[in-house]
Amino acid sequence: MASELVHYTVDGGVATITLDSPGNRNALSRQLRRELHDHLTAAAGDPAVRVVVLAHTGPVFCAGMDLKEAGGASAADQGVNEFPAILEQIWSGPKPVIAKLAGPARAGGVGLVAAADIAVAAEEVTFAFTEVRLGVVPAVISVTVLPRLLPRAAHELFLTGEKFDARRAVAIGLLNSAVPADRLDAEVARYAGMLALGGPNALAATKQLLRRERSASLAEDLAAMTDLSAGFFASAEGQEGILAFAQKRTPNWVP
Repeated sequence: MASELVHYTVDGGVATITLDSPGNRNALSRQLRRELHDHLTAAAGDPAVRVVVLAHTGPVFCAGMDLKEAGGASAADQGVNEFPAILEQIWSGPKPVIAKLAGPARAGGVGLVAAADIAVAAEEVTFAFTEVRLGVVPAVISVTVLPRLLPRAAHELFLTGEKFDARRAVAIGLLNSAVPADRLDAEVARYAGMLALGGPNALAATKQLLRRERSASLAEDLAAMTDLSAGFFASAEGQEGILAFAQKRTPNWVP
């Protein structure tokens, strides 16, 4: 049996999912995709997990699709067909996801970063949408990437395939934070600690809120959001939060 390419650990309410295929720069091979999908499913269904951190071993976060597997395969057999399910798990799953990058991301790897709720990288990390230089299109990842990027930057970087650094990635909306490499662990822990303070049901609903499409009617949106808000104020989680605030104590959901 092949060695595991994606590891899964849980500690203090944080599930860490680690890409560990440095031999091919953590490319999205068939095995890696399957294991990543399985671990994301496990994290989503585990009530002990409050936050998910997507990390990596080796010098590269993720190089994108495994081109060795893609070579010679028909359109129906391309691994890219399985990739949307992984992006949707990260984008729409109930647990906040932090992408932690100590090394570069390319193509599909940038799609993973964009799908995460929070993305943090070391300052020396670089990014590129290399698809056009290979004669392919950054189609699937555009679904998660384009909502993040400034439009001018998206046009430039998708069309040229030019490499850009972590500081620019922050400026155009791809990253939340770029820090010196020796501060990366602390920065991720800072975000994870803040996320763990939120009620788990409230966090899941807020992720849905951030992703929802607005209706054409302001009145309809306000009515829907009023119902959502009132329901959470009256919920067991909301009442616990209100009581904890009044009693100056930590809510019972905090790990």
